[in-house]
Amino acid sequence: MKTILALIAVLCLAPAPARGADTDTKTLRVFIFAGQSNMVGTHSRVEHIRRFPPFVGLDKPQKNILLSYNLGRETKQTSNGWIDLQTTGDYFGPELSFARRVSQNIEAPIAIIKCAAGGTALGDDWNPDEPGGFKLYPLALELVRSSLRDLDQKKIAYRIEGFMWHQGENDMFSKEFKPVYARNLSNFLASWRRDLKTPHLRFYIGELCTKTIWGMDNRDNMHAIRTAQKAVADADPLADYVPTSHDAVEIGGDAGLHYHYGTLGQLEHGVNYADAYLRTVGKLPATDRPLKVWPYAKGSPVKLFILAGHRNMEGERAFTEDLKTMAGQAALAADNVNIAFKYSLGGGYKTSNGWEPLGPAGFYDTFGPELSFGRALQAKVPGNIAIAKFTHSGSQMNDWTPQGTTAKDCNLYAPFTAFIKESIRELEAKGHTVELAGIFYHVGENDTAFNPYRREAAKWLQSTVNQSRRDLALPSLKWHVSQQPPPVEEGLAKTDITAHLAAIAAADSAFIHRKVFDLPPQQEKLVLNTAGIIKLGESLAKSYLDRP
Repeated sequence: MKTILALIAVLCLAPAPARGADTDTKTLRVFIFAGQSNMVGTHSRVEHIRRFPPFVGLDKPQKNILLSYNLGRETKQTSNGWIDLQTTGDYFGPELSFARRVSQNIEAPIAIIKCAAGGTALGDDWNPDEPGGFKLYPLALELVRSSLRDLDQKKIAYRIEGFMWHQGENDMFSKEFKPVYARNLSNFLASWRRDLKTPHLRFYIGELCTKTIWGMDNRDNMHAIRTAQKAVADADPLADYVPTSHDAVEIGGDAGLHYHYGTLGQLEHGVNYADAYLRTVGKLPATDRPLKVWPYAKGSPVKLFILAGHRNMEGERAFTEDLKTMAGQAALAADNVNIAFKYSLGGGYKTSNGWEPLGPAGFYDTFGPELSFGRALQAKVPGNIAIAKFTHSGSQMNDWTPQGTTAKDCNLYAPFTAFIKESIRELEAKGHTVELAGIFYHVGENDTAFNPYRREAAKWLQSTVNQSRRDLALPSLKWHVSQQPPPVEEGLAKTDITAHLAAIAAADSAFIHRKVFDLPPQQEKLVLNTAGIIKLGESLAKSYLDRP
């Protein structure tokens, strides 16, 4: 690794001159998108866009934004020049939501040049020096150059503003390419800057999504690529590492696991790149939700409830907009200033600014079970209640164990327990005595759908529970563990995870196993929709009310 980092340091450029306020609103900002299948948009479906309220309308052309593209391997799909930004046939990539998000926050016009092909490697197809396979580096370079020539001919002033890169899944399978990914990526960045004569071109390197099945059955391979990407971004002042593991993933056949983002994930993927870019140019919209008046009397006791978990605890597919059309649920969309709420979502991708009012706080106008959980408790529990939520929907249950895994950047036990201690300290600093009312944990959805993990899940969870009680000095700390119906596909049924969890509960009176098997009908496996998330929150609250 020292050798790789030394090489990166040699190849990296000096920092670009500091940007002042950008008053140029006329020059076209050109963004390059490149990579493999998760950049192409494989398994996204245009007709499904309307299912996701924050992204409605993106199936229509964005006539104020230009697009030029070349996609695919043996069979190419091309725009043949500049067109209005639109879906590429019946699928799309992150460019749609990226463009809308950026154009809503900067005044200058934008354009996108995209070249991507599934199943391609940086060490081969994208190799600038010795392109092999489908020779995508020279293909992409010519696409960019020809697209820019068209702008020159039309006398359109432009500047290349950023390069979005999402790739690495193929290199992780290669014994030749995986160990040198950092060196190859650094050379890739330097080659583009050289060949486009843009020495200060900024790159945005997308994380390989750990929520996919590859985050389990190829955990070490993915960790190797992520480590290399982070090394390049850390060493290069003009490269940003963009987390994406909290994004949605396509729900596949069998047990539901997949290895592509799919429709919702691609829409969120684009927002990640947009926000990373907007942050670098000082245009990222503020999202503060201040708790203007502290809701608890000075010196009064506070019951603190900790919510924790993965995809459904984060609220992957529960949208605030849905609440408006659901009987009796519209009020959940409003901030509840009587309950203090603190959160760390996506493994720290989004965190609260101290304590905020309880309300929708997800990444993409989404929310988790905390809203209905808080409402149900407030109606029944006397005194003050506060809620602190720690989630990472791209994690698996072994990431939460005290021992962690070899994918060290995914280890969550230490930050999770630190988050709990910090929440307690902050309330105590305000003069309150704090009762940790319990940890409310929803069993990892992916873990129940992959048999090697399903066999170990209960054991992993028990180790987390036991160590947390020691580290928090609360030997009788209650863990309310909720579980949705596990997938029953062939090959999974031989491991009865429900029985494994029930056995822990039978031996541990402070381990409350809550089977949430009365969920409303769900469209997809593993993930709950808005109605399901509301039901989950109510069930968790009932678990406490039954066993305070």
